[in-house]
Amino acid sequence: MQSKATTVEQYLKELPADRLEAMTKLRKVILKNLPKGFKEGMSYGMIGYYVPHTIYPGGYHCNPEQPLPYAGLASQKNAISFYHMCVYGSNELSNWFADEYVKLGIGRLDMGKACIRFKKPENIPYDLIGKLIKKISVKKWIEVYEKSLALSKSARKK
Repeated sequence: MQSKATTVEQYLKELPADRLEAMTKLRKVILKNLPKGFKEGMSYGMIGYYVPHTIYPGGYHCNPEQPLPYAGLASQKNAISFYHMCVYGSNELSNWFADEYVKLGIGRLDMGKACIRFKKPENIPYDLIGKLIKKISVKKWIEVYEKSLALSKSARKK
C-alpha cells in the first residue's frame, strides 16, 4: 500500500497510532546510522533513503529519473516493512543479517529479497537495523549495485 504523501512528515502524520511510535523510532535509528551522502525523502510511496543524482547522476536503472534507492521504510497493512537493497545485492550482507537476527532469539525472520517485515513492532531489532544501515557507504553501495546490474545484464544475454 503506497502513500500519496509528498513529505516524510506528512507520511508520519498519516500513520495509525499503533504504528507511529515504532516507525518514528526506526526512522531515528536509520537517520542516526545513515552514512554520509545518502538522503532521506519520499520514494515509491514510502520513506526512502537513496543516493541523490548529485552523487550518482544515472539514477536507478528501472527509472533513471529516480535516485538510486538504498533503503525504505513503510507501514503496510500487516507489517512494518524495512527495505534494504544491499541485502538483496549482497549475499554476504544478507547472510550476516540473518545470522545476527537469529542470535537475538526474537522469532522467525520474515524476509524477502530486499524486504524485512515486522508484524509485531516489539520484535523490531532497532540496534541490528542501525548496524545494517551503517555497514555500507555510498561508494560501496554503488559498487554493489553496479556489479549486481552487470551480472543481471550478463545473465540476460545468455
